[in-house]
Amino acid sequence: MSFKTKFYRIANPINRRFSFEKFSQKLLFQDLILVYHLVSDADLKHAKHLFPYRSVKQFERDLDFLLKHFDFIDWETFLKHKSEKVKTKKPTILLTFDDGYSEFYDIIVPILKRKGIFAINFINPKFIDNKEMMWRNKASLIVSEIIENKILEDKISKYTGDELNENVTSILSINYKNQNQLDDIANHLEIDFNGYLKKNPVYLTTEQLIKLKNEGFGISSHGWNHPLYNQLSLTEQLENTQKSLDYMKENQFSNDSFAFPFTDYFVDNQFFENIFNQNPELKFTFGSAGLKLDSYAKNLQRIPIETGNYSAEEILKNEIMYYQILKKINKNKIIRS
Repeated sequence: MSFKTKFYRIANPINRRFSFEKFSQKLLFQDLILVYHLVSDADLKHAKHLFPYRSVKQFERDLDFLLKHFDFIDWETFLKHKSEKVKTKKPTILLTFDDGYSEFYDIIVPILKRKGIFAINFINPKFIDNKEMMWRNKASLIVSEIIENKILEDKISKYTGDELNENVTSILSINYKNQNQLDDIANHLEIDFNGYLKKNPVYLTTEQLIKLKNEGFGISSHGWNHPLYNQLSLTEQLENTQKSLDYMKENQFSNDSFAFPFTDYFVDNQFFENIFNQNPELKFTFGSAGLKLDSYAKNLQRIPIETGNYSAEEILKNEIMYYQILKKINKNKIIRS
């Protein structure tokens, strides 16, 4: 359990006693950037073991709270705020989503359109049109099938010699570099990823992306195939990013922003200097470390809003308090080498 997770557990009961207005006075950031992945009332085998995604009711409750205390802005307004240092009456939010899940088109966008909210979805081009499943989604699907099927549970136990809980932990721990192990396990258990994708389209299609762009929503880069960047060499980091940015340009989507898959931890200044030099159109990159500053000015941190079972209000209260504590000990900025 991380220190931040422990902090949330301790701080949340305390923060509940106070109104959000008390916390919002401490917002030192003009534009907050929030990130979700998907919203669904369904039991999604490919995602349920990766993060606690919001139900439709929870998502609408988040948005209603945020609309009360913030102004949502679009990408152009966000860029204007950054370049002109515009002062606003209320703190503002840029809403983002990661991974290009199909629920963005089917569930999320109708809600956003009804409430007049813009959002960007950072996608992995390799998985668009459901040609292949992302490795983390494979892990979640395998675990779901094992838990729900006693025959598969026994089969994997004989294969590995481990109990169910150990197998679940091991499968979910398989990393980007070793992702072929997931295909080996699936083959042994006769789990058909392609068959699953045909019956349950996980990702957005090209046609949907074009419609979303034409309706004013942002489509931008999240890396080519969702790697963990601290497991890649600098050359691999740059190649993966550039390939995804080239896809954006070729398909007339947005190539002026990039969001790191997973995290930007241990990504150093050399990456940023190279990728911004190679791509003059690129305005900002995004991490997901919460309410924090970054020593590389064009890399901005987003606040994940799928942390545990906390509401958006609780998460923002906790993030603001956590930031204030870090600021007092000069730990509120990510310093890159």
